Formats: sequence, structure tokens, C-alpha cells
Amino acid sequence: MTLLQHRFMKNNSPAVVIVLITIIFIEGVLILLALYPRNRKISLTDLDYKTNFISSNPKKADFTPQPISLDSIFSTDHDWTATLSAERITTVIATGDILTARSVNAKTVEKNNFHWAFEKTADLLRSGDITIINLETPLVEDCPTTNTGMIFCGDTRNVDGLLFAGIDVVNIANNHMGNWGQEGVDMTVRVLQDAELLPAGVTNSVYKEVNGMKFSFLGYNDIGRQVGVSHVDDEKYEEEIRLAKSQSDVVIVSFHWGVEYTHQPTSRQIEIARRAIDAGADLIIGNHPHWIQPPEIYQDKLIVYSHGNFIFDQMWSQKTREGIVGRYVFYDDRLIDAEYIPILIEDFGQPRRATAEESNHILQTLFIESSRLSVR
Repeated sequence: MTLLQHRFMKNNSPAVVIVLITIIFIEGVLILLALYPRNRKISLTDLDYKTNFISSNPKKADFTPQPISLDSIFSTDHDWTATLSAERITTVIATGDILTARSVNAKTVEKNNFHWAFEKTADLLRSGDITIINLETPLVEDCPTTNTGMIFCGDTRNVDGLLFAGIDVVNIANNHMGNWGQEGVDMTVRVLQDAELLPAGVTNSVYKEVNGMKFSFLGYNDIGRQVGVSHVDDEKYEEEIRLAKSQSDVVIVSFHWGVEYTHQPTSRQIEIARRAIDAGADLIIGNHPHWIQPPEIYQDKLIVYSHGNFIFDQMWSQKTREGIVGRYVFYDDRLIDAEYIPILIEDFGQPRRATAEESNHILQTLFIESSRLSVR
């Protein structure tokens, strides 16, 4: 401290304090100039204080999409996508198997409430720009109510529940859609189309455009033969996927496949999925096993072998009451994030979000099965 500064410090009047601060600031600037290389210009970024506040509407930094990974899928942080430009983000929601037959249909008709099955999860399903389901029930007139049997049908008014939940695309290529013959398939397609829903898996593919990106949806059954729907063993799926890719930006394919009540995909599932991706699919959505099966990354594309159950009356085991809702985030035409939201089915057909403890158990099991799959 200089003698002058020392004298000023003994006089604590406001004017003296201001003068002292000014002297100290000037001395600091002179020291900075003396130390700074003379052949270099000082920029604003060299100062301790940054100038981010200068622009009241700063432009978002350019984002370069990175390939999705299992690490990112099982991360606890999925909020980062909210920082990206909303105009370039499309979120696709996908569920496990949906049954609107047997006990689910009986309860719905008895309550005269066709929203009932979706009441605790509709907000989640509506959160996507596109929501796709697998409907394992032909919707027909005069469907008899029953709690038993394996020949499925559902009241046509069940479509009101799909609308309530914000469903957009309905895959019907599965092993129960033909339970009421071609007439049942035709009636189901008509009911869905009259409600302005897109039935996939009949005459592939169907299209939906969001944020300037055109999404195509195809569906294929690989469990026995059913009238009126598309099948894997028709050996047309690769050609149809290539055609869809030439006519859209993103191709999403639903497969009904695998072995019931198992945690791991079969070698046939793996082969079908990889051939589909080689043909141009960007995301594979699997169902049918009624248990959750793990995801796999192939050629930087995501395969989800089974989402488990979503709305079903299989209350006889814990595994058949569990499912995951997939939230798939696209940046333009690239899948950049996937998140799984666990659900648990109550009362023979009404899913709810799993508790924190239940979610941890479901996701830990899924992670273990993913690790097993990765070393097969």
C-alpha cells in the first residue's frame, strides 16, 4: 500500500473511499498492461468477467448428434434433450402389449368407462409427438364379454380409450388380430381409420409427419399365421423397409416375435432385427413375450426386443404385470436418446407408473439382461 493510500484509509469519508477505489483500479490496469504481451490484442474474453450477458437472445450452440449407446440409455439423465431446439426434436412413445379383450374388455364394459385402462398413464402417452402401440385385439361389434379364453375380441368403443390416451399409430400385425377372421381385421381397420388412427401391419407402411420429418411405420407378425396382417415369413419385409426408407426420413418397425415368458431374445429375433436395420430401419419396437426383453445397439441403431405388457389381464405373476414405456427422442432423423419408464398393472388391466423402488428393480433387471445379451 502506498503512503497516499495509507493516508486516505485514515479518512473514511465517502469521497475519500471513492478516490481510493479509483486509484487501486487504475494501478491494477497498469500492472495488467505491463504484464500482457505487447504484440497481442486484449479481447473481452481475457477479462475475468465474461460477456455472455451482452446478447439478450443468444443463438443455441450447434449440436452434433452422437450415436446412441446402452450407457446413455441406462443413464439417469435424460433431461439434456430439453436444451436442444424444439423445432428439431420429435419424441416417439411406445408401449408393450395392449389387450382390450377378456377381463380388460369385461371390466371396461361393466364400468361403461372406455378410458378406464388408460386413466393412470394417459398423461405419459400424450407426452409424445407420436405414440405407437401394439393392439392384440380385433375390435368387433357384438363382442361377447368374458374373463377366459384365447379367442380375443373387444368392444369397438375401446377405440375411445386409444383416443383419450393420445395414440397415433396402432400396430395390428400380431398373433391375435385374426381371431375373428378377415371380417374382424377389416372391422378393426375401419374403426381405427374412422377415429383417424393409423393402423400399421396391414398394408405397410403408414406415414406421419412431425417438425418437417416424415416418419414411416411398418409392422410384422412372426407368431403363426393370421389372416389380414403382414408376416415376417412372407419375405417382403426387407423390400418394404427399403421402399419406406426411400419415401421417409425415419423408419420405425414393429415386430411381434419371440418366446413368451423369457428375458432373452431368440437367435431368430436377432437375425430378423438386424436384417431390418440393414434394410434401412432406424428403430425396432418388439413385443409378444409378455416379459421385458433387453435393448441392443446394432449399426448405431436401437433394437428393443420386448416392452413387456402394458394393458393386460395376466395378474398371475409379477413379470407379466411389469412393462416399460419407451420414450425415443429424435433430433431431425437421428435417434439421440432412449428412456424407459417402468409401469405396473393393477386390477386386471389398469397400468400405473411404477414407484421408485419398483422402477429401480425393473431397470436393474433390464440392465443385467442387456449385459448378458451383449456377450452372446
